[in-house]
Amino acid sequence: MNWFFITVGFSGLFPKAPGTMGTLVSLPLGMLVLIYFDAQTLFLATALISIIAIREINKYELKSNIHDDKRIVIDELAGMWFALSVAPAITIPLSDIGMLENGFLIQSILSFALFRYFDIAKPSIIGRIDREVKGGLGVMGDDIIAGFAAGITSALIWQGWLELQKLI
Repeated sequence: MNWFFITVGFSGLFPKAPGTMGTLVSLPLGMLVLIYFDAQTLFLATALISIIAIREINKYELKSNIHDDKRIVIDELAGMWFALSVAPAITIPLSDIGMLENGFLIQSILSFALFRYFDIAKPSIIGRIDREVKGGLGVMGDDIIAGFAAGITSALIWQGWLELQKLI
């Protein structure tokens, strides 16, 4: 078991709101991947990390008899990165990160907020996965679906905003 990996650089050891802290650490890391590479790279890296995380979480749960330990935040990284691979899903130069019209920063922050909402509220299938699926797949699965839901919702809000701007 790699404690550094499943706690995302020990950010999951933060005493208050380790999930939010893990997501906050994951956000700029994912944004950097989008800036220096692209959305496909972020998506594929996240898929690989998720597969490895399921195996590592299974090993941890077998050893500790603790399911979904709050200190494990690699699931937050996966959810946040999947959200970012959907929205903003664009590659921009670092110098353009503050330009609001490209939507990169707005969608990144919106994806963060929506991911945290879906991860905490656990609506629909997200909550069902959280309650019913055991092991590493259960720990990772609800956050992966929450990440996709956050990314899609963020993209829809951004596109709606752009369409509204055309009407004004």
